[in-house]
Amino acid sequence: MVQSREYGLQDARVTLLHRIILAFKAFRQLGPRSLALYAWYQVGLHTGILRWRSVVSSQQSAIRGVLELPCRESLEALLGEAGRRALIAEADEIIAGQVRLFGSDPVPLELIPPGPVQHWTAYETFNPSARSGQAFQPSDIKLIWEPARFGWAFTLGRAYHLSGDERYAAAFWRYAETFWDANPVNRGPNWISAQEVALRLMAFVFAGQVFAPSGSTTPERLARLAGTIAEHAARIPPTLSYARSQNNNHLLSEAAGLITAGLALPDHPAASRWLALGRKWFDWGLQHQIAADGAYCQHSVNYHRLMLQLALWVSAVDGQRRDAPAGRLYRSRLASAMRWLLDLLDPETGRVPNLGPNDGAYILPLTVLPFSDYRPVLQAASLAFLGEPAFEAGAWDEMALWLKVESSKLKVSSQPSTLRQAQGRLFNLQPTPPSTLHASPSWAYLRAEKFTSRPGHADQLHLDLWWRGLNVAQDAGTYLYNAPPPWDNALTRTAVHNTVTVNGRDQMTHAGRFLWLDWAQGGIIAHEQDPGGEWERLVAKHNGYRRFGVIHQRAVTAFRDGRWLIEDQLLKVEGGRLKGMNLQPATLRQAFTTQNAAQGRLYNLNWLLPDWPYELDVEALSLRILSPFGWITLKTGIQPNFQPSPSNLPPATFNIRLSRAGERLYGLGAASPVEGWTSPTYGTKIPALSLTVEATGDLPLCLTSEWLFPE
Repeated sequence: MVQSREYGLQDARVTLLHRIILAFKAFRQLGPRSLALYAWYQVGLHTGILRWRSVVSSQQSAIRGVLELPCRESLEALLGEAGRRALIAEADEIIAGQVRLFGSDPVPLELIPPGPVQHWTAYETFNPSARSGQAFQPSDIKLIWEPARFGWAFTLGRAYHLSGDERYAAAFWRYAETFWDANPVNRGPNWISAQEVALRLMAFVFAGQVFAPSGSTTPERLARLAGTIAEHAARIPPTLSYARSQNNNHLLSEAAGLITAGLALPDHPAASRWLALGRKWFDWGLQHQIAADGAYCQHSVNYHRLMLQLALWVSAVDGQRRDAPAGRLYRSRLASAMRWLLDLLDPETGRVPNLGPNDGAYILPLTVLPFSDYRPVLQAASLAFLGEPAFEAGAWDEMALWLKVESSKLKVSSQPSTLRQAQGRLFNLQPTPPSTLHASPSWAYLRAEKFTSRPGHADQLHLDLWWRGLNVAQDAGTYLYNAPPPWDNALTRTAVHNTVTVNGRDQMTHAGRFLWLDWAQGGIIAHEQDPGGEWERLVAKHNGYRRFGVIHQRAVTAFRDGRWLIEDQLLKVEGGRLKGMNLQPATLRQAFTTQNAAQGRLYNLNWLLPDWPYELDVEALSLRILSPFGWITLKTGIQPNFQPSPSNLPPATFNIRLSRAGERLYGLGAASPVEGWTSPTYGTKIPALSLTVEATGDLPLCLTSEWLFPE
């Protein structure tokens, strides 16, 4: 018993020391400003200051419209009969009590939180009365927050504006009153996050304008709506320190909400203060969150789209500032952000790689196209911030119509550039002569990032590969943020991405559900082309495994005949520098000797593939998967040129495993529960094939993967 207590004390000391080390790293790597703002937010929570500052505004003010709504004829012409049917069908689902959260299948529309509601600060301070019993036990808070964003109100509003059917206006008011009665101001989980409050506020302002002509919109209902908009706006300023500490879409959302409230309630005593505060922090956020090349600070395509939607909304409702010097500066930065995302667009489907955190956000669903189609936002953003369309006219123009952005200029090419240094995007070369079989070329995205802001996933040198609109080597996505293990944001880890892990470890230190430290830094180090035009190569590396004395370097080569060759070079680091950085194989062979060969380690290369019929050839180390357009082959191996030459070193071992939906299909050992899954949107996971190539040996090693597509 005494010995057990001693071991327990020792474990406690180790845990405490580990926490101290992580805290020190967080202070050094995240910066004192962010941590100080977050600490101030926590002080406000635990001292009761934030509860005291969460005051209710009793001042009444009339709602003013903030958008120039499209005429019904233009909307009908754009949607056509098929688009009209799709919009009406989704609106009818909502009337029937069903809603498509995160762009997924319909689920019941729930607006009443579980159990008796407490002041929102009680949930943040883990007040036992707020967390116990049935008061508050959601499996994931986002499942409560998402329907309360009122994103579905945009669908009802669009259907009402198109058809004039009073059922849609009546449904909105019925649901709104249900929500107001069950979620009184500052009480309940739907008031915890000021970002959620801000997004709901924007939906309320839209609904107040679009449903204004309806007979269901009584003066009493409009007055109550105006009052709740003011209550929502008053909730945002007290916790801006938290949004500022995050410096991401939280800050932009809350600033956009304040701008919207200030413009929609111009007679309210706080309107000018809300407007000034919102403009200040929205401008600051754009300046500090978008890099010069257009990359967004959250390293996520979904959050990148969310940022563009917020910018589009603010541009539409606060248009008088477009020609100000600051407005011109931020339009230029937003134009770069639009091009950054456009470069990742699959031209056939409108989809993009499922890069980084994906919480299913789509705050302005002003389109009949699916959640996965990025063309509506990119078309509107191109018109708003470039003054010209990204695509020919199509169903993706509806969002631009609602936000009143248009242009008469000529269309710019929607084809992404062959290569962008920051993106690492590489197109397959077109065959010569042109062939209809290759009319839809394959293309790849190689993830190689030099982080200046917090990473969302440990995904350096992840490769997405697309062919004929099919995402054949894919990113696993997110699934859930707040679920019990093993699904507590588990798809952020290195092992589920299409890259290499060393000794089963992540590229960075996993310090929390949403926090990575010791950022692995990567970058593109070479872009090579065959003089005869037969191949093009991109080479990148990252330093996330320097603690093991290993550098991971990946070369991706696209051939004119449609093949792709990926060479994962695992190189030895000695004395703080990498030996043999010349990329020519002959030079590498000469550089690696017995003295600089690394001690044997375990290296796993993962490929996540669609859940298609497959044929696994273990002896040939190859996998065939049956796509809608024929068999695709993935061949794996070790490149002989990188084998250690001295005879006294043991040869490398090479094995493969195949998993699906958390179960092992081939290979030794049980599969991890998170292996063989992909999440197209938040809260949804579907089976996938996970091929793992396992190598053990001395460095240098080069794992090869060759992709062959049908002719």
